[in-house]
Amino acid sequence: MKILGIDPGLQCTGFGVIETSGQQVSYVASGTIKTTHLSTTHLPLRIKTIFDGVREVAEQFKVDQAAIEIVFINNNPQSSLLLGQARGACLSALVSMSLPVAEYTALQMKKSVAGHGRAQKAQIQEMVKRILSLSKAPGTDASDALGLALTHAQVAWSERHAQLKPNLVSRHTGAVKAGRSR
Repeated sequence: MKILGIDPGLQCTGFGVIETSGQQVSYVASGTIKTTHLSTTHLPLRIKTIFDGVREVAEQFKVDQAAIEIVFINNNPQSSLLLGQARGACLSALVSMSLPVAEYTALQMKKSVAGHGRAQKAQIQEMVKRILSLSKAPGTDASDALGLALTHAQVAWSERHAQLKPNLVSRHTGAVKAGRSR
């Protein structure tokens, strides 16, 4: 299964593609979709660039599923709205291709990849490099995107594994036995 991770951003959207086989993961590709070459006054064109870029990556690498970061409102409402529009472009591109999309917070991704939710960008980069056996760490946006793909791979494997296991809990453990009543 190929998983596309997306770290949305209006100026720079990170992407990362991994392939999974059971618990084994391997690196396929990563990079960024940039809109910095476009004027900040041309928001519709920037949104289209993100939409087209995400579709192009998904088509090129024939991905099966996608994972995208959930963004929260920050101190600047205008920045939050713009980031939300970039995220919407990414989501629209993915669902227009009928891809299943999972959503994770940055905290969930950091816990999954680095083991704690307060991991810094450099720690995520280093862990992504180690997990995927890369010769050098990808850039921060690509590392976050790969981290989201790795998080989804781990969650998907756990869910599949849990469904395959028989129920090992005894039905009688801790059960209340009939006794006297008043």
